[in-house]
Amino acid sequence: MTLKSSLAIAAGKSSYWFLHNFMHGGTSLPGKITLSIDPDVLQDLAKNYEIVIITGTNGKTLTTALTVKVLEAKYGAVLTNPSGSNMKQGIVTAFLTNKKGKNNKKIAVLETDEANVPIISEYIEPVAFVLTNLFRDQMDRYGEIYTTYDKILKGIKMHPNATVIANGDAPIFNSKKLPNTTIYYGFNQQADEEQMAPANTDGLLCPKCQQILHFKNRIYSNLGKYYCPNCGFQRPELQYQVDQLLEQTPQSSIFKIDGHQITIHIGGTYNIYNALAAYTIGSFLNVEPETAVNALSDPDSKVFGRQEVINVDGKEVTLILVKNPVGLDQVLQMIKSDQEPFSLAILLNANYADGIDTSWIWDGRFEDLPFDKIPAILTGGERYRDITFRLRVAGVPEENFEQKKDLEKVLEKIKGMPTKHVYVLATYTAVLQLRKMLAQQGYIEGGMD
Repeated sequence: MTLKSSLAIAAGKSSYWFLHNFMHGGTSLPGKITLSIDPDVLQDLAKNYEIVIITGTNGKTLTTALTVKVLEAKYGAVLTNPSGSNMKQGIVTAFLTNKKGKNNKKIAVLETDEANVPIISEYIEPVAFVLTNLFRDQMDRYGEIYTTYDKILKGIKMHPNATVIANGDAPIFNSKKLPNTTIYYGFNQQADEEQMAPANTDGLLCPKCQQILHFKNRIYSNLGKYYCPNCGFQRPELQYQVDQLLEQTPQSSIFKIDGHQITIHIGGTYNIYNALAAYTIGSFLNVEPETAVNALSDPDSKVFGRQEVINVDGKEVTLILVKNPVGLDQVLQMIKSDQEPFSLAILLNANYADGIDTSWIWDGRFEDLPFDKIPAILTGGERYRDITFRLRVAGVPEENFEQKKDLEKVLEKIKGMPTKHVYVLATYTAVLQLRKMLAQQGYIEGGMD
């Protein structure tokens, strides 16, 4: 370790200690300070760790949290970036904590922004890359899904000895041959039935012959048991699979992975994929099935903004991050299955972290919402006019509809909504802003910096 890197690490650890203990923050600033002194410091920080990189469009944060729970159940403390600060400075901050597990075993599970995979890969030696899915997201930052995948592959190709753990239901992850050993996970919970995806679904062309893919089992969007009737391209063999769906509600899911029954205390089919990925990573790192099942079934498995249920003056406010069409549609599908009436607030910002382009809201199927079961609907955030117009086009009843740009007024309106359960769908910076207000008013402990 050089003198420069030693000074950088000392400065970073000091700033982390102060921010963490006195400001209840410190997710990225310590990393920025450390990198400003030594831009190559990550190479020293990451030495002697078994590192798992988790990336993809949706599910990175929860997959990371669930994976950490699974690994901690066997190995003790695991280093991670739990706040979702997933660019280089956030990952450097995570390593400043220098966590060690049982017998000084050092494991790091890192949520990594797709575009940062090649940046991070220059400095670390991962044992595995985990690929959750790729959907159209923040077009101003990433471009099309094929461009994003090329960025990820650039990082993977630096480490041909690392194992790739990929969602086998996503055609794009089977589109290019890699020297890496690849483990695929996916769904096999129902009998084959010939079907096709809607025409506006992304990633429906066969990567070999450019014909439209068909499905024998489609889960959502372009995920499922796909095949090309023209050239024979098809889903690879799955090593780990959801083989039975037993029960789904907006608050939980019960299912089986390779015959092992698991209950996760969070709704949505997309979150079953996240649990399946965590189970697969655990098995790769020698966690026994029973240990993984117990860890995943722990009721305390939620992370900020991912279906947090916050008690606000007796109301159950469920805060859900939305950021792209596929994720939004899955959330809408989940909440509309609620058997009880509920209120709904949708908060739209368009900062860099959210994606500046808000056109994605037009791909969400708001028209499918059961407006007769939603006695109060509220829009807010910096781009509240955009989401207000979108909901008017979807047919929201005007008598149940309010708009408030200011989030303090949004929070006051939420407190007065007529139902016990309120769903709040919000983009990333709106989640941060709302959580900060909830912390200031004593409803949760700490905000996010």
